Amino acid sequence: MAKKLSRADLLSLEAYAEQRPAFKDRVREHKKKRVVAVGPHATLHFEDRLIMQYQIQEMLRIEKIFEAEGIQEELDAYNPLIPDGSNWKATQMIEFSDPAERAEQLARLVGIDRQTWVQVGDAPKVYAISDEDLDRESEEKTSSVHFLRFELTPEMVSAAKQGAPIRAGIDHEHYTAEVEFSPETRDSLVSDLD
Repeated sequence: MAKKLSRADLLSLEAYAEQRPAFKDRVREHKKKRVVAVGPHATLHFEDRLIMQYQIQEMLRIEKIFEAEGIQEELDAYNPLIPDGSNWKATQMIEFSDPAERAEQLARLVGIDRQTWVQVGDAPKVYAISDEDLDRESEEKTSSVHFLRFELTPEMVSAAKQGAPIRAGIDHEHYTAEVEFSPETRDSLVSDLD
């Protein structure tokens, strides 16, 4: 199981300032393998411990947080996005550059988060458990950002580790797309599994 982050895993503001350029480059390269476009307007950003450590360090730096209570609040906010060994966690972005089109599409795409899936080999599709922290849609529109969890069976974990292809897709009545993960993405996501 991916270990959750604690205060001991974080750098002081001074140490982070010194290491930030190299750390930022490392995370940028790491993230490239973990972003999957599902059709032209949806992407899944698969989160992990390193990415969350970077997010926390950046929040501490920007907000100049150095007191224990503030640091713990950031840990409590970001630790739930670290995979637990039997799942993948992703931030889903619905992206339309034109504001009017975005508003129109977000009204049509209510429920898109719950119609997003991953599939390991020929196992059944695993639909996302979404927005466990708070509701991000109404009957009128959905959000452009959703937090998803894909819970895998032990058989799926085993198949993924043995090299089975992994796909992701969306089966919404107004948006359908699917994609097979590249070998680099597949390998990176398999490293999240126990």
